Amino acid sequence: MHAALWVSKTGLAAQDTQMQVISNNLANVNTVGFKQDRVVFEDLFYQTQKQPGSLTDQQNEAPGGLQLGNGVRTVGTQKLMRSGSYQNTQQATDMAIMGGGFFQIEMPDGTTAFTRNGQFHRNSEGMMVTAAGLPLMPNVEIPENALNFSVGKDGIVNVTIPGDAEPQELGQLTLANFTNPAGLEGLGGNLFRETGASGAPIEGVPGEDGLGYLSQFSLEGSNVSVVEEMVNMITTQRAYEMNAKVVSSADQMLKFVSQSM
Repeated sequence: MHAALWVSKTGLAAQDTQMQVISNNLANVNTVGFKQDRVVFEDLFYQTQKQPGSLTDQQNEAPGGLQLGNGVRTVGTQKLMRSGSYQNTQQATDMAIMGGGFFQIEMPDGTTAFTRNGQFHRNSEGMMVTAAGLPLMPNVEIPENALNFSVGKDGIVNVTIPGDAEPQELGQLTLANFTNPAGLEGLGGNLFRETGASGAPIEGVPGEDGLGYLSQFSLEGSNVSVVEEMVNMITTQRAYEMNAKVVSSADQMLKFVSQSM
């Protein structure tokens, strides 16, 4: 079988994966806190028919060799954790992290998930939860009769109660960060889970130890660049077409050989 067929087949598979990642990025261009993915490729092993630097005679060696590649493969995908664009809102439960770090979310099984999506809501108990009802950690219970509440840059939550002249401090929100945030496992629902690649979460006060500070009445949008993704889509489509052209050309060569025999 013509080797070019198998090489181009790996190219087609790689570009198909690239297109899937691009489509997911574009689909989440308006998802709060979404982080762009990119695909990581590497070339496959080489068939060395002539070793570079091999001796051509007793005194001289070849400056190059003969190595035939076998295509490409997808190594993995990488989350780009750069900040997205920020927008102001009129919602008191909206919070954005200005810098590094993640909000901590309590999962139904008791484990902790992490998110950059600060679009929270108040449940019937006055606690801040995600759109799926998962509570923020550590959480504070906002009294039902509270006139308003505020979240400081350092995560301290204050609430104004009728009849009290001074605001009442309810607690403090903390953030978590990782040595390698790109190594987190995406769970969907804007949530991530720690892995061996990400390292253990390091909890701290917003604005300290490399953590970003909190900004109430703000949300962090997706960090996907539509223009960049459109350019990537065009180059991916052309690369796919060229690999398909190799398949067609190799087929024509085999057809010529078979008809000439």
